[in-house]
Amino acid sequence: MTSSDRRYDIDWIRVIAIGLLLLYHVAIGFQSWGTMIGFITTEKTWESLWIPMAMLNVWRIPLLFFVSGMGVYFSLRNRNWSELMTERGKRILIPLIVGTFLIVPLHMYVWQYYYKMELSYFPSPGHLWFLGNIFVYVFILSPVFFYMQRNQDGKVVQGMRKLLSTPLGLLPIVSVFIAEVILVDPRPYELYAMTWHGFFLGFGAFFFGFCFALSGSSFWQMIGKWKMLFLVIASVLFILRIRQFTVPGYLLVIESDCWIFSVFGFAYSYLNHPSKTLSYLSQAAYPVYIVHMAVLYTGSLFIFPLNIPAPVQFILVLLFTFVGCFVLYELVRRVDILRFLFGMSKKAPSKNAVSQVV
Repeated sequence: MTSSDRRYDIDWIRVIAIGLLLLYHVAIGFQSWGTMIGFITTEKTWESLWIPMAMLNVWRIPLLFFVSGMGVYFSLRNRNWSELMTERGKRILIPLIVGTFLIVPLHMYVWQYYYKMELSYFPSPGHLWFLGNIFVYVFILSPVFFYMQRNQDGKVVQGMRKLLSTPLGLLPIVSVFIAEVILVDPRPYELYAMTWHGFFLGFGAFFFGFCFALSGSSFWQMIGKWKMLFLVIASVLFILRIRQFTVPGYLLVIESDCWIFSVFGFAYSYLNHPSKTLSYLSQAAYPVYIVHMAVLYTGSLFIFPLNIPAPVQFILVLLFTFVGCFVLYELVRRVDILRFLFGMSKKAPSKNAVSQVV
């Protein structure tokens, strides 16, 4: 991709999505239920954090799958099938294997130590579970993606572009996700990790993310034009959910999709321009996410026992996590073997190179 058609807004969405995931994971440590899903939690809980967490929870993971599908669109433009799978293997499978056997067990050691449990080696994909999903999606959908990429003047792609040039064209996409939630009946809806709900929801988001990128300017102009409508719908549905506590699954789907569509619209309208900050963060986001749980748990280990208010603990853990992650990233990006193990290219990309989206 040349600098003239590079999509900086998609780079920004990816950075923002991973940043929100980190923020969400820090906030879990201040919820009383965090221990039940394997997090270190403080005795000084901050329950009101749940309101913004609940807003994020229905769309933070689906957004990442949408963006990952877009990333594959850009990746396969100059690659054949073999080259795509090799590149995705280096980018996804190597970090997944390293994370499963080295990094996740590290933060599990900290968790066991904090709760005075017997230390044991616990290999698991942990927070990197979605990488396995993405590789499977690429493998299954790559023939379809290559067909669509190479037949952009055909009836299928042209029909899709026409459909996605209007807001009504999004209704079939929303309907697919509604069908998924009806058939799978996830409880709770927000449980994505290593569940069939997470797999099928991610599969749909990944596929449609590719379609959005393939659709070109007509889709992005539409999504930018109607961004406020999507934001209003999502906000109204969120307020309804918070007040009623439980809502039907189809309303969660509509809310989730509208949040995501609004993010795409605002990013396209305001973030599609280069910056040195974006160049740095785009390369850092993936390695930072890989190591963040170990850093978060270490910070929690030292900060949660302190006799200070929960908001102060939150700020300290947040600072510790972000600073620690970027310190480790600075080490990773300077050592070729670490770059390889964390899914980065051997040499730092040039100024005009495309950042890789998982």
